[in-house]
Amino acid sequence: MTGTVTSADGTRIAFDRSGSGPAVILVHGAFTDRSHPTLSSVAAALAPWFTVFNYDRRGRGASGDTRPYAVRRELEDLDAIIETAGGSAMVFGGSSGAALALEATARNPAISKLALWEPPYHVDDTAPCLPYDFGSQLEALIRQDRRAEAIGRFMVEAAELPVEAVAAMRAEPSWPELEAVAHTLAYEAAVMGPGNALPMGTLAAIARPTLVLNGESSPAWMGNAGRAVAKAVPGAVHRILEGQTHNVAAQALAPELLEFFVA
Repeated sequence: MTGTVTSADGTRIAFDRSGSGPAVILVHGAFTDRSHPTLSSVAAALAPWFTVFNYDRRGRGASGDTRPYAVRRELEDLDAIIETAGGSAMVFGGSSGAALALEATARNPAISKLALWEPPYHVDDTAPCLPYDFGSQLEALIRQDRRAEAIGRFMVEAAELPVEAVAAMRAEPSWPELEAVAHTLAYEAAVMGPGNALPMGTLAAIARPTLVLNGESSPAWMGNAGRAVAKAVPGAVHRILEGQTHNVAAQALAPELLEFFVA
């Protein structure tokens, strides 16, 4: 079933709802929406046990995008989905969506459990070195309609893709879809905060069961970040998924989430 909710600022947020049982909400990372095959497959895998809400974050897919952007507004979007889900929910967040889910859990007691995939905080000098005003720089490129350049900077500087790989992507049929959501890259930078610094106060405030997952084959700095998050969140558990990269396979992720949310 497809539906919409109205966030506190009047923005319409679109979602797919599937299954029955306790509510689970999926929060995507950069460049993705509810049509992305990884979390749509996870939603299908969880649906026999849970009511799964897979939603388009603002500025993507069928959701609206009221300006100016603020992280608070994204948190209110998730609040609205939780209300539609019955007033409480478990939450999964992937990549920068994991950082958004952490912020939401610290402020909203209606989130009962939290699972995270590779929140990309920078906790040591093995991580990429981003300008302190990276988000503002991306936003400036979007204002100048230099969307391809904004994508390239994000992919090379934040995601560490080779310049040649990004150049090759521009010839692929999916490139226009990336340009369509390029403006949301500044949103991701705002969610992560300046320098992608670990938000110790936020993490310490999370008193809910929390699972942090990393891929065995992901960059070392991502594993270091996952361990740091798990150490900072009281009682959190950290697990490594064998053979997985940051682009985790749904068939590897779904069983971990099922075990955690059922327990």
